Amino acid sequence: MTADDPRLDTPTPFVIWFTGLSGSGKSTLAGIVEDLLRARRVPVHNLDGDALRRGLNRDLGYDDDARDESIRRIGEVTRILVDAGHVVLVAAISPFESGRRRARDLIEPGRFVEVFVDVPLHVAEARDPKGLYRLAREGHLTNFTGIDSPYEAPLDPEVHVDAEALSPLDAGALVIASLEAAGLLARS
Repeated sequence: MTADDPRLDTPTPFVIWFTGLSGSGKSTLAGIVEDLLRARRVPVHNLDGDALRRGLNRDLGYDDDARDESIRRIGEVTRILVDAGHVVLVAAISPFESGRRRARDLIEPGRFVEVFVDVPLHVAEARDPKGLYRLAREGHLTNFTGIDSPYEAPLDPEVHVDAEALSPLDAGALVIASLEAAGLLARS
């Protein structure tokens, strides 16, 4: 299938930035939204914070300055992909409002959708898919967001997902409906 194929739903490029605590379900939700967009033939790239930590950001630590630099780099890659005509999904803790704002400022107004994947800390800890909260609580991992490093919840996200109450599939449907309501995606 080529880019000029009439079956492709090629919206004006935009960003969906998933933020939340480790274990909140950001990557899971981004994967579901990616599948839903691909089913509509939308060209999409999914940038996962963990994967970027193994490559682009492997030289960074976890202190506040390193986290800020990580988000700066992710924002720049996102801008490049959007400029190339792609819808970009970013799933990264991105703990500081200032970093998310800088990433937003790289994108044309109205083309950045912040999705706050919200769960209480105790729920994120109970999920703990990588055992990181346990390591942080035992003192083996420092500067861990939510334990000994802050997470600044978004003040006014375009989409607020209560990931404790909604299933991942229902949360994905909420994101898609929000994109449609914002005019970023054609209604199906």
